[in-house]
Amino acid sequence: MKIQYMFAYFTKRFALLLLMFCSFSLQAQQEKKKTVKDTLVYKQKYGLRLGIDASKIARTFFEEDYTGFEIMGDYRLTKKIYLAGEIGNEEHTINNEVLSNTTKGSYFKGGIDLNFYKNWLDMENMIYVGFRGGASTFTQTLNSYNIYNVNNQYWNQQYTVEEGAEFDGLTAIWTEIIIGLKAEIFNNFYAGINGQIKFLLSETSPEGFENLYIPGFNRTYDSGRFGTGFGFNLSYLIPIFKKDKLVVQEKEAEK
Repeated sequence: MKIQYMFAYFTKRFALLLLMFCSFSLQAQQEKKKTVKDTLVYKQKYGLRLGIDASKIARTFFEEDYTGFEIMGDYRLTKKIYLAGEIGNEEHTINNEVLSNTTKGSYFKGGIDLNFYKNWLDMENMIYVGFRGGASTFTQTLNSYNIYNVNNQYWNQQYTVEEGAEFDGLTAIWTEIIIGLKAEIFNNFYAGINGQIKFLLSETSPEGFENLYIPGFNRTYDSGRFGTGFGFNLSYLIPIFKKDKLVVQEKEAEK
C-alpha cells in the first residue's frame, strides 16, 4: 500500500508539472504571436534641388539702396549629407553722417548640409546645419564724404565733397555656419528659411577707408570679423534617381 501511495503521489506531481509546463508554453506562443515584424520599402528621391533666395528679391523691390539676387542649389549624396552652394550678386549703398558708399560685386559659397530630421515614410523635409566657404569680388565707390571745419566747432560747419572715386579688384574670403529648415509644400516644391553666422578670414580694403559691406558676407561692423545673415528660399527638386528605404514595423498578428 505504501508503494502504491507513493506511486500515486509522484504521478499526480508529474501530471501537475506537465500541465504547468504546457500552460506556460502555450502562453509564450500566444504572446509571441501578438506582434510580428513587417518590412516596408519606400523610394527616397536623389537629385538636384535649385532655387532662389526670395528675401533678396523682396529687398530689391522694397529698399531703394539695395539690389541683389541669389541662386542656391544642393545635391543629395547620402541619406543625411547634401552637397550645397550659393551664387549671387549684390549692390548696396550705405549713407551715414560721414559718407555715402556703394558696394557692388558677386560671390560664391560652397559646402555641405547635414540633415538631422528623421522623415516619415517618403517625406524629404530637412532640419539641417550647413558649413560653407565663401569668396567675393567687388568694387567700392566713394560717392561723397563730409569734412568738418575744426576751426569753427561752435557752428559745427561741414563741407560735402562729391568724390565719386572707385576702387575695384577687391576680394574677401570667409567661412559660415548655416542653421535652417526646408519643407516640401507641394510635390518636389520646397520652402525654407535659414540663419547664418559668418567669420571673415581675409579681405582687401580700399585705400583710406574700410569695407562697409561685402557681397555675400553682408555688413561689417567696426573692423570686426563676425557677420550675420538670413535667407528665405523657394526651390524645386529635380529627381534623378531613387533609392530603396527599408522601414521595419511591428504590428499585431491577425487572429
